Amino acid sequence: HSNSMSSTPASRKRRKPVEKADDLDIVLKKCRKLKDELRQKASASSRNEDEELAEIPSGIVEVTELSSTEVLEGIEAVALTIANQVMACKGFSMEIPSRASSNQVYVKAWDRIVLGNKRSSRKFTNVKESRKSAITLRVMQLLHAVLNKRIHITKRDLFYTDVKLFVDQADSDGVLDDVATMIGCTRSNLHVVASDKGLVVGRIQFEEDGDPIDCTRMGVGGKAIPPYIDKIENIRSDAEFVLLVEKEAAYMRMAEDRFYQKYPCIVITAKGQPDVASRMFLSRITNELQIPVLGLVDSDPYGLKILSVYMSGSKNMSYDSASLTTPDIKWLGLRPSDLNKYDLPDQCRLDMTENDIKTGQELMKEEFIQKNPEWMKELETMVKTKKKAEIQALSSFGFQYITEEYLPRKLKEGDW
Repeated sequence: HSNSMSSTPASRKRRKPVEKADDLDIVLKKCRKLKDELRQKASASSRNEDEELAEIPSGIVEVTELSSTEVLEGIEAVALTIANQVMACKGFSMEIPSRASSNQVYVKAWDRIVLGNKRSSRKFTNVKESRKSAITLRVMQLLHAVLNKRIHITKRDLFYTDVKLFVDQADSDGVLDDVATMIGCTRSNLHVVASDKGLVVGRIQFEEDGDPIDCTRMGVGGKAIPPYIDKIENIRSDAEFVLLVEKEAAYMRMAEDRFYQKYPCIVITAKGQPDVASRMFLSRITNELQIPVLGLVDSDPYGLKILSVYMSGSKNMSYDSASLTTPDIKWLGLRPSDLNKYDLPDQCRLDMTENDIKTGQELMKEEFIQKNPEWMKELETMVKTKKKAEIQALSSFGFQYITEEYLPRKLKEGDW
């Protein structure tokens, strides 16, 4: 009987702590050089700000972080203007910065997409716009209540408060961005959050709403990136770089192999197309820690598109690109040139669809890709060979090939 007791959970083998890699200094030599260059650039750019301002188009719309009280005052100011218009028997109209694609401007000096100076007015007396005006006001009324209570809600919660009026969630979601640009605050300042899907694991500690979080002790899966970035304080880290991973599968591999212990880093994934919380989190930690960001995405046009959203922002959130973008992310892999360099078997190279090729050709026309000749070259190779590959294709060499061979070699060669 005593033998059967020996298999109790307490006697199971404990995981051996993962030590730093022996070749750490050799592998990270180029990465550290990149980190130093980044920091010098950052201190230099703070001196060059005046020159930059000359190149920036006038009248662009940029929002800033506002406190709940300031946002409440902004909403009340709009309400007051409307009340005055109604009392003067004029009906009412609201001036809203236009978020149409013709009003999106790519600013080279900042390397991100911002909103131009076109405005549109939304009149209640106009039959076409009356429903949209009603929705805008109803959303502002609901936001006012949420901000007064100092709580956060999701976009879905907002939709369900008045389904009859909103009918479709896309209608209430779109108005949120209008309200943010009208008041001049970020969307998260409105206390409406999208559900989180990003994950972070590795050498970073912070306090979230007063609770201490250590991302090396969050189990195998790591920590969900919280949608309220404003509640994160006191960020500390000894990481040498951030590894930005497109797919959750590759992220799980790094987390389970504790890659971040061998080569001190922070691993982040947004599981595909990045959400607002992940983009804000990345922007925030790179601003504070001043370490390089290396991207690990699939070797297809969408992988590059994902990097570009992190770097230059997405078109529909361009008014808040300042707190959402992380400039100068390095494309570590998987690049079209890696397919031959690492002898990827033919069955792992997939044929690109017509749609893939079209996306690739459209990306070549984008300014932020054109200003990076090496990326252009990779993209040309991709479109010419019509082959794409996923990060998981590296598993054909062995499941841990990516963490034990591929990444250390990439880092050592400074191949980004």
